[in-house]
Amino acid sequence: MFDISFYSANGEPSDSVRITATTYEWLAKSDFSKIGGESIDTEIYLDEENVILPLVELNQHIRQQFKKIFSEAIISESDVVLTKLGDSPSKEEYQSGTYRLRKMLELLKCVENENYQYLQRI
Repeated sequence: MFDISFYSANGEPSDSVRITATTYEWLAKSDFSKIGGESIDTEIYLDEENVILPLVELNQHIRQQFKKIFSEAIISESDVVLTKLGDSPSKEEYQSGTYRLRKMLELLKCVENENYQYLQRI
């Protein structure tokens, strides 16, 4: 499992989206890992202490790039899901078939949240 974590600059609660290795590989093919370049060791206030983490700053340009990638992934995955699941999927088929779509929506919401100024790809 991989975590993609989002942090604020002022110590507000962080958020993490946990994804499978397969989903991370799929996401990496979309240039996700190239946006923002290399992560930079950045000092932030987290859990009542200063910590240094390898982070990508979510400036406006980088945030827009992530939004584009996640939005495109949501559109692409929606088509796959609707085709694959058909009219009456079982609960297990539904959960399995919509996993990637749900994760892309979680990531998009975090990127759109202006409270988060940093992203960490682990």
